Amino acid sequence: QMKLVESGGGSVQDGASLRLSCAASQRPFSRSVLAWFRQAPGKEREFVALIRSRGGSQLYSESVKGRFTISRDNPENTLYLQMNNLKPEDTAVYYCAHGTEYTTNQRAYDDWGQGTQVTVAA
Repeated sequence: QMKLVESGGGSVQDGASLRLSCAASQRPFSRSVLAWFRQAPGKEREFVALIRSRGGSQLYSESVKGRFTISRDNPENTLYLQMNNLKPEDTAVYYCAHGTEYTTNQRAYDDWGQGTQVTVAA
């Protein structure tokens, strides 16, 4: 089982930027897919972005496309989420996840971090 630890959350103003990090306990496998999900208060957890460990193919939700960028540093076993032009509706707990399917379905992901809070004030 891969352990994942997120960091980098915080409280910012509308329009600000943040970069989230997710440190993995081991090197992702060649078939690994790494993803970010988020859960806002009173809402279900939703897909944000994903990236293949090998090849780097990416997928984004429509709500963050053009503002967020997912990336990974394979030698450092670290996943990132650069978030620019943050909006109050981006306020949520952000989770990183690891799986082997290229999918936005959270049920397909086997390993999850504990989450990091992002709060965007208007």
